[in-house]
Amino acid sequence: MILVIGQMTAMVLIGLWWQWARPGGWEAGQARGALTTLVYHVLLPALVLGVLWRAPLGADSLRIAGLAALGVVASMGLMALIARFMTLTRGQTGALLLAASFPNATYLGLPVLESLFGDHGRAVAVQYDLFACTPLLLSVGIAIAIHYGRPHGDQPFWVGLLKVPALWAAILASALNLSGVPFPEALGGILDRLGAGVVPLMLIALGMGLRLDALKPAALARVSPVLLIQLVLAPALVLGAGLMLGLEPPLLTAVVLEAGMPVMVLGLVLCDRHGLDTGLYAAAATLSTLLSLLTLPFWHGVAGV
Repeated sequence: MILVIGQMTAMVLIGLWWQWARPGGWEAGQARGALTTLVYHVLLPALVLGVLWRAPLGADSLRIAGLAALGVVASMGLMALIARFMTLTRGQTGALLLAASFPNATYLGLPVLESLFGDHGRAVAVQYDLFACTPLLLSVGIAIAIHYGRPHGDQPFWVGLLKVPALWAAILASALNLSGVPFPEALGGILDRLGAGVVPLMLIALGMGLRLDALKPAALARVSPVLLIQLVLAPALVLGAGLMLGLEPPLLTAVVLEAGMPVMVLGLVLCDRHGLDTGLYAAAATLSTLLSLLTLPFWHGVAGV
């Protein structure tokens, strides 16, 4: 696990280096936009289609989705309770609720699980995100952003879901899988080559999105509940629930690691769009990512026995 974290860190550091060096004159934000657009619309759907078409789907898929939803909803409720005892603006409250609720299940979770567990890890990460986290983000998450921020002429949440290419790929792959349609090896070669670019590009883009300038003392004090929830309490809850459901490693280990992933970096987009405290969210995402280098090996050890 330490070796895997070191490899992931090296790729994230490339993104941080880009913020400083701006090779070719490309600003980090501009380059990150190009990378994430390519991953979002082409590479990630290809990976999802290839993984879920071949993955064993069944009762474990329901358990993965249920544990993911439990982690998100419980984290959101706990942060809402803690926020009542903090002095926060509406924009800060909304940012902290989003930060505490949604883990970086794909942009960091997918590379970590793939490195640890191969194809099985990729399948768990995809199901954890697309079967629970993404639908909750595009429904409850957007509702929170609108309530605590400002309306932005948003369409109903189901319209947003229809615009997620990876979700369509997951639906198609699941239908083909459950229908018993054989996976064509010729297509598999194409999908595998496209999907191979997802992990390094996502990690580099993650580094490009980290905001070290947001790590200010006032922000650090406010994001401490988020760090406790995302890195400690959420994985502990999912571990307990997973044991109650009878899960065993490596599946148990994989879902616990997903629950313990740091704050989802893409939440910055929601904060910008709806007028939430983007700087506070950036501080939570950056600090949680740095601390996860210590907490993820811990949870791997705890859930791996």
